[in-house]
Amino acid sequence: MSTFEQAGQRRTPTTPLRTTRPGSDGEHLVQQRLGTTERADRFYAEQVLDRLNPLMREFVARQEMFFLATADRHGECDNTFRAGPPGFLHVLDDMTLAYPEYRGNGVHASLGNIEENPHVGVLMVDFLRDRIGLHVNGRAAIVADEDMRRAHATLAIDPVPGRRARVWMVITVEEAYIHCAKHIPHLQRVPARGSGRSWGTDDVKRKGGDFFGAAADAPGRGLFLPPPRANAASWRAEAERVLARAVRHDPGTGGHAATESTAGTQSFSGWFSRSTPARPHASRA
Repeated sequence: MSTFEQAGQRRTPTTPLRTTRPGSDGEHLVQQRLGTTERADRFYAEQVLDRLNPLMREFVARQEMFFLATADRHGECDNTFRAGPPGFLHVLDDMTLAYPEYRGNGVHASLGNIEENPHVGVLMVDFLRDRIGLHVNGRAAIVADEDMRRAHATLAIDPVPGRRARVWMVITVEEAYIHCAKHIPHLQRVPARGSGRSWGTDDVKRKGGDFFGAAADAPGRGLFLPPPRANAASWRAEAERVLARAVRHDPGTGGHAATESTAGTQSFSGWFSRSTPARPHASRA
């Protein structure tokens, strides 16, 4: 008997029913190949939530950094680091996180990916106190600063110029689960050197200079010839075609995959059934 069947036997009349087993087809295939399906089921059943519980919300509210994973519409990935004062990653409610995007180096790789593919993965690791991590997977949207403040009037304006929000990233939570402590190093703070972190600086040396020697190698790479700027209308048309294909293959949108869903291949849409209408979810990317 699987973990989920055992859980079904233990449930009370007030316990909400689980939905379809989460994760990708590839994830499930590897579990079967390596003989870890039961372990995975136990983790899914005991540790994966579709919202932030009170302890998770408290953990998020005191973090000063996190790692953000995104991918474009072709699946090309990017992983980056975000930091700010404690609380810069705001918990708006148990289903919603938001953080300000600062001006950075002007590339905006993460924002660009989200324009094409809203799926994101957030990893917070507490190296200093609890030596534990928290994964949050979900869907992101880019919101203008003025719109964000109109909707959430209590958001403070950061007095540090280098931490002024250009836009906000708003993340709707689909999965939240622990990253275990066994391989997380326990670190200690050291006194800040100089004037501390140089938020928003354009000083090359204070930003790290050419630490990895990339600029020194530039002459050997030849001239940088950027491609012609994309025509906005043609780019939008291509993006709409890609989104239309995604809609046709999304089990939750009424496309042909929806028929498969009714035949027993329902995609993961959040961990618990609810008596009130739920926000739309998507299967884990």
